[in-house]
Amino acid sequence: MEALIGQLFAGLSLGSVLLLAALGLSLTFGQMGVINMAHGEFMMAGAYTVFVVQGVVADAGLALVVSIPLGFLVGGLLGLLLEVLLIHRMYHRPLDTLLVTWGVALILQQVARDVFGAPNVDVKAPTWLSGGVDLGFTQVPAARLFILALSVAAVGALAVVLTRTSLGRRIRGVVQNRDLAETVGISTRDTDRLTFFIGSGLAGIAGVALTLLGSTGPTLGTNYIVDAFLVVVAGGIGQIKGTVIAAFGLGLMQATFEYSTTASLAKVAVFVVVVVFLQIRPQGIFSIRTRSLA
Repeated sequence: MEALIGQLFAGLSLGSVLLLAALGLSLTFGQMGVINMAHGEFMMAGAYTVFVVQGVVADAGLALVVSIPLGFLVGGLLGLLLEVLLIHRMYHRPLDTLLVTWGVALILQQVARDVFGAPNVDVKAPTWLSGGVDLGFTQVPAARLFILALSVAAVGALAVVLTRTSLGRRIRGVVQNRDLAETVGISTRDTDRLTFFIGSGLAGIAGVALTLLGSTGPTLGTNYIVDAFLVVVAGGIGQIKGTVIAAFGLGLMQATFEYSTTASLAKVAVFVVVVVFLQIRPQGIFSIRTRSLA
């Protein structure tokens, strides 16, 4: 039973990492039809933000706290720059955006090698996140609990923005019917830019969280980008609630498979399950309701 509970928390922690990585993708892919392969590099930028901040701020705990909003800003500005220079010309042309952003991802990886060096760098975790938290029936790493709390906070903040603010109403209006939104005076161009900024900023926060799990390197994002896309597609394009369910579902599934096999076989098994699921329900767990007459 203790081993089973341990695997359950391992699945939840993995799901929280996937959720942070996939939230921004769900937002941008759902609204603009953009397959952003550079999303992983925005995560890498967020991770390197922690490394840079720790070089300035000696206290690891304070550096982590400062890096969360700063990582959001760094990732968001990179995404905004990408959108302004390239992506806005390719909306709803997913294959074109895939190729272009893949090239951008390679460029960003090389920039990271030139600036920080090819070897991975280590980020010091705060003392209050070292060790584990005793829950009575099992012990859970404090860092993973922090990532779980951070992912829940990110989902909550995004839900508030989408449901309680004028920006959120504009985003939902553009997703449901872009042409109709323009006719009622919504600037879809500005909405797209803000959406891309928020989605890319969430990737920066994911990168900050990943520094608590291992070293940071130029290829950090490539380890998570495919899994993040699986979460988005399985949850339903542009559906935040579907992304949450899919992230934790795939995390628990992979942890369960890893318990009886290896990590590599578990990834293959999860991929097969997702493919079979999409054959049965290609729109994912949830689908977008639109007012389009087409």
